[in-house]
Amino acid sequence: MFICYCTRIQRFIGIFEIISKPFVDEKPIFAESEDPFIFRFNVKPIVWLPLIKSIPIHDSKIWNNLSFTKDLEHSSTNWTYKVFGSPILWPKEDCKFLEKKLLKQKEELVDYPFSEKDEKNLKKQKIRISSKKEISVTIPDEETEKIQDINQVEEQRESIKIQAKLCEIGDKLGFKIWLPRADRTRVLQLWKPDNDSLLEELPLVFDETTLKTIRNIDVLWIKRRSIIRSFEVEGTTSIYSGILRMADLLSLQPMLDIKIHIVASSSRRDSVFQQITRPVFAVMEKGPLSEVCSYISYDSINELSNEKKLQFMTDSIIDEYIEFADD
Repeated sequence: MFICYCTRIQRFIGIFEIISKPFVDEKPIFAESEDPFIFRFNVKPIVWLPLIKSIPIHDSKIWNNLSFTKDLEHSSTNWTYKVFGSPILWPKEDCKFLEKKLLKQKEELVDYPFSEKDEKNLKKQKIRISSKKEISVTIPDEETEKIQDINQVEEQRESIKIQAKLCEIGDKLGFKIWLPRADRTRVLQLWKPDNDSLLEELPLVFDETTLKTIRNIDVLWIKRRSIIRSFEVEGTTSIYSGILRMADLLSLQPMLDIKIHIVASSSRRDSVFQQITRPVFAVMEKGPLSEVCSYISYDSINELSNEKKLQFMTDSIIDEYIEFADD
């Protein structure tokens, strides 16, 4: 049996029964990306609930009965490795408890209304049904931008710390890391790779123009020959130039399926969104930049870096911390 959990809204959504022996299939399930999960099973759904009827883990009847949450405050994140890692074996008592609850919910179909946070997180995954629609754009005030650059030196120091933490997080999640050569000396004073995770050369086959753009992105998480996530840390460059580099990458290679993020202090969150929604970024081939490029705060990266079970998680843990311009 598999207990199915929706990470984006932290809810239990179903039960799958395994109906075959394990087999190897290297054909990617997800389009335009390499799939590391090649050991697979055929399954049959026993329970599959609509999202509104899926059961929140923070519901007191669930939280107070699971072995890994019952002794924790609801604000704690010390349980998240259980659901963000690759499939792992749970205690039998937890599985039996959840199976009973999910089977009962299949019959009763009680609604669990979405919180404001749930609503925002659900918006983060969008299905494009038409390229012809209105997109909100902003034109930042030049004077505001000048004021924001006053503390640039201090911001750059902080950004190096965040760059190092992004490298450390990616390393623990099992990715190879790319850093611009100009940043390596400073970042490596704070981050000590445990193995050969820091790449000396990019294992990518692109034209030189594309590679030149990629080499200058602040942090890349790479799996085999694919860029999985790309981070521009505001502070090493101006907000606009970092976002422009992301836009250049998507314009040069519109078929790439990369999750791109701008990381900045909370005080500059609004400035990031102003830049992402500039008119020039609303008419890209891949769609408006505001729909594919997200913001992550320094505080979120600091919080995530303290997670003790990162090595048991997948990169989807990042999605718990991202924000989009239209959230």
